[in-house]
Order: sequence, then structure tokens, then C-alpha cells
Amino acid sequence: MRNAHIPLVDRLVITPILEWERQAKPGNCTIDLRLGQRLRVPRRTKLDCLDHLSDDYPRNIGRYKDDHHVFIGDYFVLHPRQFVLGETLEWIHLPRSLGAYVIGRSSWGRDGLVIATATGVHAGYSGVLTLEITNLGEIPVRLYPGLCIAQLFIHTVLHDKGVKPALSRFAGATSPESADAAADEKDIIKRLAVLRGLVAPKPSE
Repeated sequence: MRNAHIPLVDRLVITPILEWERQAKPGNCTIDLRLGQRLRVPRRTKLDCLDHLSDDYPRNIGRYKDDHHVFIGDYFVLHPRQFVLGETLEWIHLPRSLGAYVIGRSSWGRDGLVIATATGVHAGYSGVLTLEITNLGEIPVRLYPGLCIAQLFIHTVLHDKGVKPALSRFAGATSPESADAAADEKDIIKRLAVLRGLVAPKPSE
């Protein structure tokens, strides 16, 4: 078997590829990614805002979004100015020598559909990818699971041979995932607020 000598951890894996010639067009430097079946949909609630510095943030983010499963052959209607989290149909593994990033396809972008995945995909990542999907157009758009909706650009990365690449917090994802964007910054922001006298220090401070 070809490449059987290469350890699995050092292989690039993207599965399933439904139509190779369509998703990995000859001469292109990208692979098209298809929309998966699970969507996480924000809803209007009694929350006045999402405060990442609040101790209630983990509980509030669960109240803020509903999970939807869209069956193959069915569709989800994305309304103007609506935002959802989607997932790729493909499960991806990047070896330690490769990184990647995801962008939307321009043909969808010209209809107002934006795939705003600003994050890169780190070397060593395994899992499905979360897509940040927004309809900036003036009319609703139907999203069908299985449609090619984004592109994966893959590139080589350089790192010290003795140091293993750090894994993303999303490694191993099997569904669209939210995250606390301020998780690593809460303490310093709160300390700055105390220094400026905007909030009272806690007894332990």
C-alpha cells in the first residue's frame, strides 16, 4: 500500500471527499470544504449582552445558542444579517509539518454569504472545522448540507524539531463550537479596572 510506512500522525487526512475532481481542482492550491449538518444558531434572549469577563459567561453562552441538525437533502434558511456557526462535513487531520486557513468561496461571497473564519488551523489539529457564517445580503439564503461552501488553504510550517506544536483549544471538535474569547485575558482586564478605580477590589486583592 502506498505511503503505508508513514505514521498516521504524520499524514494529511481530509475525509470524506465526495468528488475529488470537484473539491481538489487540478492546478488549484485549495481544497473545497462542504457544509455539515449541524448548526448553532444564536437566539434573542433576556440577556442584555454577552460579557466575557462575567463569571456567568459559560452559563449565558449556553442560553444564547440553539443547536439544529439539518438532514441531508433538507436546508436551513439564513436570513439577512443573521449569524450562525456551522461545521465542515469533512473531518481533518493536519500533520506537524502543515498548517492551514479557511476562507469563504468568492462565488458565495458575491451573494452576500460570508464565511468569516479568521482563525488559522494549527499544525497537528484533528477534528471538524467550525464555520462562522453570516448573510450580509438583502434576501434569505438556503444552506444545504453537502454544498461546497469554503476553501482550505494548506501550507508548510517551520518549528523547532524538539518542540511539539501546541494544540488548539478546538482540537478534536466534532460539532460547531463556541469559545470564551477572553479566557486568557480576564485577570489582567479586571486588575486594570481595579487600578483605575472602576470597580472595587475583592477582599483577596
